[in-house]
Amino acid sequence: MGKPTGFLEYERETSTAVSPLERIKNFKEFHTPLSMEEQQTQAARCMECGVPFCQAGLMLPGGASGCPLNNLVPEWNDLVYHGNWEEAYYRLKKTNNFPEFTSRVCPALCEAACTCGLNGDAVTTKENEHGIIENAYEKGYAGPQAPKVRTGKKIAVIGSGPSGLAAADTLNRRGHSVTVYERSDRIGGLLMYGIPNMKLEKWVIDRKTAIMKEEGVEFITGANVGEEVKAADILKNYDKVILACGASNPRDIKAAGREAKGIYFAVDFLKSTTKALLDNGLKEGSYISAKGKKVMVIGGGDTGNDCVGTSIRHGCTSIIQVEMMPKPPVQRLDSNPWPQWPRILKTDYGQEEAISKFGHDPRVYQTTVKEFIADKKGNLIKVKLVKLESKKDEATGRMTMAEIAGSEYVVDCDMVLIAAGFLGSQEYVTKAFGVQTNERSNVKTDAGRYETNVKNVFTAGDMHRGQSLVVWAIKEGREAAKAVDESLMGYTNIV
Repeated sequence: MGKPTGFLEYERETSTAVSPLERIKNFKEFHTPLSMEEQQTQAARCMECGVPFCQAGLMLPGGASGCPLNNLVPEWNDLVYHGNWEEAYYRLKKTNNFPEFTSRVCPALCEAACTCGLNGDAVTTKENEHGIIENAYEKGYAGPQAPKVRTGKKIAVIGSGPSGLAAADTLNRRGHSVTVYERSDRIGGLLMYGIPNMKLEKWVIDRKTAIMKEEGVEFITGANVGEEVKAADILKNYDKVILACGASNPRDIKAAGREAKGIYFAVDFLKSTTKALLDNGLKEGSYISAKGKKVMVIGGGDTGNDCVGTSIRHGCTSIIQVEMMPKPPVQRLDSNPWPQWPRILKTDYGQEEAISKFGHDPRVYQTTVKEFIADKKGNLIKVKLVKLESKKDEATGRMTMAEIAGSEYVVDCDMVLIAAGFLGSQEYVTKAFGVQTNERSNVKTDAGRYETNVKNVFTAGDMHRGQSLVVWAIKEGREAAKAVDESLMGYTNIV
């Protein structure tokens, strides 16, 4: 609630970002948080609105409105305003297992639905969340709290991304014994290797997983369940299993010349950078490097933006970001009213850095790849692009993006990064456990449920709902944990 008149008395202020040309010199987080006093002032802007859409998590046309976790935003904003940071932490933790993650990487659905944003500037909810959790670590509130009683039940969680971690944390706190299996060499899944270090420094993940270990969660890395680790052994040794392996199949680009050397999936590019950064400080030759390259990123989403920022830090000589859809409007259209998610032009950190480095926005809209052109040795040297226009498919009645005849043009390019999204779970895991999948290759369950067709096997996260946000993955992990707990105990007291 904050101060009823706070939004009238105080202007919105946010953390200070390091200038683009300075921050591209390293892979560190680049925001300086507000002081606690400044944060309390910002929390005062949370008005006593009748309906707090910020915490609603409603599905409206165009996506979610408000926090999918139903974070008690007005309550902990009020507590921050009054200086009760410890109680604010406990209110935040009631709904969110990992505010240290969401306060860094979430696109702030809460702020987009803030009532103050209807006719002015939204409350700095995401930054208030960051202040609450980091203060809790500093003061010791966020330390380990192992369950006092164990149920004797054993659960295996396959995958240590945000959904798997949320499920593991929730079930462990309930008193069940949880083992998390991760096929990679480090815990975190998407958080560790899918999100660049400048958005989420990896010590943040290590800090939290270290606490989870102290609380009793067991982590096994380098364990590829479905291949080296047999699904049958997992099913035999645990009472319940949660599949939380993510949406790991990158969508490819079907164009002539795809076999050319120098074309990579974004996920492989980003992972190689983070792994080399952690392993050896980015030793030359240990990662896929964009240094000295003319880079093209295919895809206009968050992953595409991450590729732009990472390529610039490598030292690329030019960069272009290709997007099939039209350029969004600068302001809301009448067809996109508040509190719907605002479908407007957003310039993220990577694009900001490209503008500062090269003098122009890297994004090219209503465009797609027609052909990849290689030299005699098979190395990519150029890409043929074609412009698109919106047309109605007479057979289906749907609007599609169609090529404009004669609009082809060629650009110099010797590295392409495909950031076109993901198609679903990997088949070898689903086949190993015998779980059914839907037409999008996500694990199939009844609507609103997390049980699969296989007894004692549940699912959560991107593997279940398809590629989505970290906050949705946490939500799914918590809900799957409730379902598992109820299945084990006959009831659940998990909130």
